Amino acid sequence: MSKHNLLEGIDLSKLPKHVGIIMDGNGRWAKKRGLPRYEGHKEGLKALERILDFNLIIRIPYLTVYAFSRENWQRDKREIEELMSLAKHLINDKFSYFTQKGIRFLHLGETDMVDEEILKSIKELEEATKGGEIYTLCVAFNYSGRYEIVSAVKKMYEDVKQGFLSVESISEETLKKYLYHPDLPDIDLVIRTSGEQRISNFMLWRVAYSELYFTEVLWPDFKEEDFVRAIKEYQARERRFGKA
Repeated sequence: MSKHNLLEGIDLSKLPKHVGIIMDGNGRWAKKRGLPRYEGHKEGLKALERILDFNLIIRIPYLTVYAFSRENWQRDKREIEELMSLAKHLINDKFSYFTQKGIRFLHLGETDMVDEEILKSIKELEEATKGGEIYTLCVAFNYSGRYEIVSAVKKMYEDVKQGFLSVESISEETLKKYLYHPDLPDIDLVIRTSGEQRISNFMLWRVAYSELYFTEVLWPDFKEEDFVRAIKEYQARERRFGKA
């Protein structure tokens, strides 16, 4: 079946505006095959590339992938080095892909503990793709949902202390302006692979009313038809946002 045929049964007028993906299961994929975890991460990168290609067809405006959390620094040193190597591959080897395809690239997360070379490449890619109009890819890298909110509160406190903001004027909309890339819309659909059913500190502010979709498929095995299945499930649900 061609990629375009996969769109049959999808209402293109009711696509989610923002999809978040918790890419889980690389290690288990490798373990099932008697391979080192690094091989699972390499296959996971291929799965991401499949979805990026497919989104050039379906064109969901915003796609956010959870690549590396602040908690992941606690992993084995060798595995972290391997993950950083894959991060460099995604940024450097796919540089022309993002610019030529019209994909805007954004980094979500902090810069501490991250290699200076990677940070430099991230900034260059963000600058080179800022005019991308096909869709926006956000990569949550060195990211923590709680840390993002704490960081926003600290910045907001500084503005209150400096007299730029009054306590009385603070609202949900005010706090949102202090989050990473405040122009990003809330996430409509969260997809988590590998059968785990939790959020794992992912985009806590923006997933308040997200539809959650869990699949047993391990991330390296995740294909275009799995992505379509999640979207169809999303379109079959009734979103109430707290209303009756």
